[in-house]
Amino acid sequence: MAREEGTSAPRAPQGPGLYGERVFRPQDEGEAERIDLGALAYDATTLARLTQLGAGPGTRCLDVGAGTGTVARALLREAGVAEVVAVDRDIRFLTAEPVPGLTPLEADATSPDFAPGLFDLVHARFVLMHLPHPARMAARLSALLAPGGILVLSDAVDLTTENAPPTPYTTAMRAMWRGLRETIGTDVSWVPGCPRLLADAGLEEVAAEIHVPPLLPGSPISRFWAGTWDRARIAMVGTGLVDDAGIDEAQRRLESPAYAGLSPGMLTAWGRRPAAPP
Repeated sequence: MAREEGTSAPRAPQGPGLYGERVFRPQDEGEAERIDLGALAYDATTLARLTQLGAGPGTRCLDVGAGTGTVARALLREAGVAEVVAVDRDIRFLTAEPVPGLTPLEADATSPDFAPGLFDLVHARFVLMHLPHPARMAARLSALLAPGGILVLSDAVDLTTENAPPTPYTTAMRAMWRGLRETIGTDVSWVPGCPRLLADAGLEEVAAEIHVPPLLPGSPISRFWAGTWDRARIAMVGTGLVDDAGIDEAQRRLESPAYAGLSPGMLTAWGRRPAAPP
């Protein structure tokens, strides 16, 4: 199997579609709400890390794959940054709620001509896991840092299937990852190696952490996974690992206070571009 340039993680061929095309289409009813459930589960952790790394007054930021813009708006509202350029291939959710300092940019960050300028902070959450060349993208985003700037990447790390006891929930998760890989090229197998990608891109002070929100009945993360399975249901059933009844049972487990399990985690890695010589 071919290996991704810059990392030893094996990569499957990219699926015939992209994120937001065959699944998770922004025009589908309820998609913004599904994205915002993920934001409720992860935004506090993301914003805490970004502010600890220096996001604050005077900072110019680039948010790649900005989605509904919850991180971009929080950086402006709570961290007081000067500007956030929020990039997405579809910016309908970003333009729906304009705020001072938020600059929506409809663009494909994987395009060779993507050149929005240099930034003090570049952030991308749950983006590289859906792309065929994560090492290449990490290097490209690193090149958008001003001297001394910080790149922060977050992607899903799977804690739910390989060594977990078999349950309807873990079976559904396994089917989801395989189904997304086969339809849109999603791959989280390389994510534990993300810090190495940043070091290989020439960044310094590289470090990482993992956040795992608890699976509680009615919690944002439990509702997020239930909604994600609904949208990925065709791809999941197509793997042969699960049927509709199995997905329904997994969703019932998420609603049960008796169920004990782990959500996939969010691994966040960061690194700093060396400062310009005096």
